Amino acid sequence: MEALALLRLYGEWGADTALDDSPTDWLSRPAPSALPPAATHDAAQVSTPPRPASRPQPPAATPAMPEPRRTPRPAAAGAPAGAEDGLPLIDRAVQQATEAAAAATTLAELHAAMAGFDACGLRDTATHTVAAAGEAPGRLLLIGEPPDAAEDRGGTPFAGPMGELLDRMLASIGLARADMLLAPVIPWRPPGERPPSAAELRICTPFLHRLIVLAAPRKVIAMGNTPARLLTGETTGIARLRGRWRDIPIPGRAAPIALLPMRHPSQLGASPTARRDAWKDLLLLRTTLDSGKDTD
Repeated sequence: MEALALLRLYGEWGADTALDDSPTDWLSRPAPSALPPAATHDAAQVSTPPRPASRPQPPAATPAMPEPRRTPRPAAAGAPAGAEDGLPLIDRAVQQATEAAAAATTLAELHAAMAGFDACGLRDTATHTVAAAGEAPGRLLLIGEPPDAAEDRGGTPFAGPMGELLDRMLASIGLARADMLLAPVIPWRPPGERPPSAAELRICTPFLHRLIVLAAPRKVIAMGNTPARLLTGETTGIARLRGRWRDIPIPGRAAPIALLPMRHPSQLGASPTARRDAWKDLLLLRTTLDSGKDTD
């Protein structure tokens, strides 16, 4: 039994391949004997090859004069943005995203623009571009965290266990998915579900703003830290942002839109406080919808 446990331990250490039929005690083997000084001297003389005769070295070349610096030609009018525009890589990607989003006039065109956008590395590592799903235009637009593995596999927002929990949350106040439009804050899943970087959020923000403009909801629900911080411009957590409506400006909209930050379904298992906060916000949402007010 001890031998079996020892073999299992060897396997956990990575020693899973036998090299000899019997073990070798390397510590008990005698050390190799050193050569006598005379033999070492003779061996060094025999093994040392004779040095070749020195050859005359050619004269050092005269260093070439540097060429005059050429001023780059300005890009032609109407040419696509490139390295000649002087913009940093991130700013250029944000500009491309802004232009691609502004060219979309429908949600389907916006989805196609995001799927064809190659200036954000997240698109190449994700399985799907997760598009908005549900009723549009409608009363509510619900924006969640970046896609998780289940959403990335299916290409739909709020899929898997978190989607089932969201359905139960909405049903508790008489709502359903059919009553709203659902979308992630960014359309692609970061590798390993890590938080998106500040640069990735900057690049994807024009698509989110254009989604809000095209969907034309009466109110927006920001579920989770990432969408709440991105849309409000604040850096505090959802625990401080939640609990009240606020009006936020959106580029492309003539008037601000009412936003309610809420806990994401993935946060409800953290503590009883998180579940209590979510229930209060759901009641606030139901009260606001029933009263027909934009804020409360």
